[in-house]
Amino acid sequence: MLTGFYPLPWWGYLLVVLTLTHLTIASVTVFLHRSQAHRSVTLHPLAAHPMRFWLWLTTGMVTREWVAIHRKHHAYCDIEKDPHSPQVRGIGQVLWQGAELYRGALSDPELLERYGKGTPDDWIERRLYSRFPYLGISLMLVIDLLCFGVIGLTLWAVQMLWIPFWAAGVINGLGHWVGYRNFETDDASRNLLPLGLLIGGEEMHNNHHAAPLSARLSCRWFEFDIGWFYIRCLELLGLARVRTASLIQKQPLDPAAALNRLQLLRLYGRQVLLPTLKLEYPQHGPASRRLLKRARWLLLREKHRLTAAQRARVDSSLSMSERLATVYEFQRRLREIWSLPERSGERLARALREWCEDARSTGVAALEEFAERLMLVSHIQQVRV
Repeated sequence: MLTGFYPLPWWGYLLVVLTLTHLTIASVTVFLHRSQAHRSVTLHPLAAHPMRFWLWLTTGMVTREWVAIHRKHHAYCDIEKDPHSPQVRGIGQVLWQGAELYRGALSDPELLERYGKGTPDDWIERRLYSRFPYLGISLMLVIDLLCFGVIGLTLWAVQMLWIPFWAAGVINGLGHWVGYRNFETDDASRNLLPLGLLIGGEEMHNNHHAAPLSARLSCRWFEFDIGWFYIRCLELLGLARVRTASLIQKQPLDPAAALNRLQLLRLYGRQVLLPTLKLEYPQHGPASRRLLKRARWLLLREKHRLTAAQRARVDSSLSMSERLATVYEFQRRLREIWSLPERSGERLARALREWCEDARSTGVAALEEFAERLMLVSHIQQVRV
């Protein structure tokens, strides 16, 4: 039968393929990524097993292999050993050949032993999912053909290409190439979009690299993570237990953020550096104001990550204001605290207190207020420890 058991209008087939591929994306982000790779959420078997089965049907991916490759990506992000970094291999190769890079990464004999621990190793995993990964996608082809007839072959092809393109290509490629950054991580990760709908919330890739153990990938008011929405629904049904809801704090400054480098630097930029920069605008003429505005986001980035032209723009901006140069220098000193040799929680807290004592005598109001708040929460952190 050419039309299968369920003939549909064209928009019906479109709706079917979007629904099926979204189920796959949701299973990847909730089960493979957040639950298995990072352990930020624990799923009840009633939630985990359907996702495992669906991924076997629609991707043929082996859980242990995917998890191992992803963990290695975090261990060597955007350097030579990264399995799929566009900074190393080029954006074209990662975007269009992401699946091939995944298969190539499996040639590392130590990969699974070192990075694949803790993944499912039950009877069905050993005897079916891992042993016959292509049986699932073959079964999916039969199901599509029976349900939708000849056009089911097209639907199946889209399903097979969806994850290699969107997950292996777009997230791993464009997610380290273009977009905006909430956090100055040591890698090149970017947030592609603030609305994480199409790729299950993985669009906020910079947020994820800033806090890999967070089950929630959104952190700003305008960001929406549909994967987190699904996790919360499962949690309300008693099918999920969130181990780490969020390491990315929205509060102005609290003890949990006091000793977290990326959170603290982000707060410093928004509460000290950018407000100080805005105070400088009225003090200068139109040409200087344009220069300051063009350097606005460059001032938040680490200087060694800037191009020569960008560094020159930053230097020109700093030369125009002693106050701005002061807060920029204290930002640099704040970054260096986490580079201390033989770093420990006690030594880090002591270095932060010394930084605060110096900052409180600068005469820059925003910097002094930030230092006062940081002194308070650092003291609370020390008492709690």
